[in-house]
Amino acid sequence: MTKPLASMTAFARGSGVAQGCRFAIEVKTVNARGLDIRLRVAQGLDDLEHLIRKKISDRLNRGAVNFSLNITNENAQTEVTVNEQALGTALDAIDTLAGRIEADRPRLDGILALKGVLEVKEAELTEAAKQELKQVILQEVDIALDDLEEGRRLEGAQLLEVIVDRLQKIEKLTEMAEQNPSRSREAILERLKEQVSTLAESETGLSEERLHQEALVLATKADIREELDRLNAHVKAARKLIKQGGPVGRKFDFLAQEFNREANTLCSKSNNVELTAIGLDLKAAIDQLREQIQNIE
Repeated sequence: MTKPLASMTAFARGSGVAQGCRFAIEVKTVNARGLDIRLRVAQGLDDLEHLIRKKISDRLNRGAVNFSLNITNENAQTEVTVNEQALGTALDAIDTLAGRIEADRPRLDGILALKGVLEVKEAELTEAAKQELKQVILQEVDIALDDLEEGRRLEGAQLLEVIVDRLQKIEKLTEMAEQNPSRSREAILERLKEQVSTLAESETGLSEERLHQEALVLATKADIREELDRLNAHVKAARKLIKQGGPVGRKFDFLAQEFNREANTLCSKSNNVELTAIGLDLKAAIDQLREQIQNIE
């Protein structure tokens, strides 16, 4: 089954509760030349990073991915412990100063208020509870990535409509260039006669051989047959990529560059106002095509 075109831009989120912990997942993707994954995972669950990274890389081919996982332990029990080393240091300092300064000895609450003497932290989950929490999180990650891929496909379908429309416009403009009266054999010969006549009458006094060479150059420059054939071939190649589907964004981007090269050459060869106008319209349509292609995975 052909995989549809997908955009590189999408957003998804997920959430859940397990073992008294509420977690929230957010994943966002935007355009990038390759696959760039940036993860921010809640403290204590660092070992999930490589699993989440693999899940993302198995599903996506291109795009800058920003993934975040935040956790709140709603039933956390607070543990208060005394840092014996910090307490000892404080008491030693008090004893040292007692003989040098006349002052009342500090009260217990004052000593305990010293930074580092008391340590307050949340009780950690058991290993079994951690494993269950991780399992639930990974299941929600899969669901969020499903939503993300669906979003990329939906936007890809919208991009496809614009791409098809631009290709049709390029094809029509190429046909208009093909049928332009300035490309007829008679018109080209007439222009050559005028240009050769101008060269012959110039003060440079070109020889007959040189005039013949100049005529060949002018005839070659007036011929845009090769450019038209290539433009038509590029349209066919683009439609083939659409039919192929999947991650074809890089190939599309290269093809857009080739489109642009042929349109530039056509404009440079044109010595007719109407044909030049067609060439400029071609360049505009190709630029619009390229803007959309840059979003394709």
